[in-house]
Amino acid sequence: MQTIKAAVCHEFGAPLVVEEVQLAAPDMGEVEVTLDAVAICHSDISYAEGAWGGQLPAVYGHEAAGVISAVGSGVSDFSAGDPVVVTLIRSCGTCPSCAGGKPTICETSYNGDGPLRTSDGKPLEQAMACGAFAEKVVVDQRQIVKIPQDLGKDVASLISCGVITGVGAVVNAAQLRPGQDVVVIGAGGVGLNAIQGARIAGARRIVAVDMSEDKLAIAKEFGATHGVLATQDQPWRASYKALGGRGADAVLITVGAIPAYEQAPRYLARGGKAIMIGMPHSGAKASYEPVMLAAVGQGLIGSKMGDVVIQRDIPWMIDLYQQGRLKLDELISGRWSLEQINEAIADTKTGSAKRNVILFNR
Repeated sequence: MQTIKAAVCHEFGAPLVVEEVQLAAPDMGEVEVTLDAVAICHSDISYAEGAWGGQLPAVYGHEAAGVISAVGSGVSDFSAGDPVVVTLIRSCGTCPSCAGGKPTICETSYNGDGPLRTSDGKPLEQAMACGAFAEKVVVDQRQIVKIPQDLGKDVASLISCGVITGVGAVVNAAQLRPGQDVVVIGAGGVGLNAIQGARIAGARRIVAVDMSEDKLAIAKEFGATHGVLATQDQPWRASYKALGGRGADAVLITVGAIPAYEQAPRYLARGGKAIMIGMPHSGAKASYEPVMLAAVGQGLIGSKMGDVVIQRDIPWMIDLYQQGRLKLDELISGRWSLEQINEAIADTKTGSAKRNVILFNR
């Protein structure tokens, strides 16, 4: 065991506490990564507020980048010194879902105590198989991907969740074809990536829907062709107008708000599909008229982490960034130290931030 600093959640809804914790050495098939950066995702906030339950105390954080500092037995594709991104996507590689190219919904259960302990040796939950609000993590080798040495870790961390979730939902879940029309509900971090994913995929028109005029303006910088205020009466009518009098071929719901889910089918064209990305709180329910969806061939599709295969999709996205075709730097709203994590979370909760990033060398 070694001692590191981490931001620990001891009580749902309470501020995180930066304290010393213990981290075990990597076991078979695992790697230890010394982190340079971790971004704050709304999923971390929801977990820390108790929206989805879970064990406490816990260390959240799952959108990270750093350098491998140790490897366990059986690890042959990675070495100490390799720069990597760390994701929450742990997969076995052999179950029906993994074998079918869907590692984000791996069917293998992972039981065990995890590598974290409190300073006095008690169990400490490694949330989302990462626990990256900490100086170091120990994760399964299938959760990481090598990145170029010269890629900044702050921008690299964004790829681990927000970017792959948004872009991946467009190309993998929606399977958008060039020339199709898209509506993206929510212009936050994931929404902006869905927007630029639609642009990269060749969408004809991209309508951003959000509660904020400022965020709609930012959405256009990322590729939205039109913006619609969600606060207006029947905003889907404004979307129809922007799309030439019809609905969208794909509607991507990037927020966890039930009204957004209930309204999403209204934005769809006949034969269109709504991609469900945002995560409402446990127990929240939306209502639909199935006959309306069935009569016009519409569909609802869940998308977890953009349905990505990280070993395939992350290198592609890095290439796009290096070519200037994928915006990453522009996604970062602020850079904070670990000791400032509660301030960074509070800023994220205002809704004005795209992505706040914790840097460990500050």
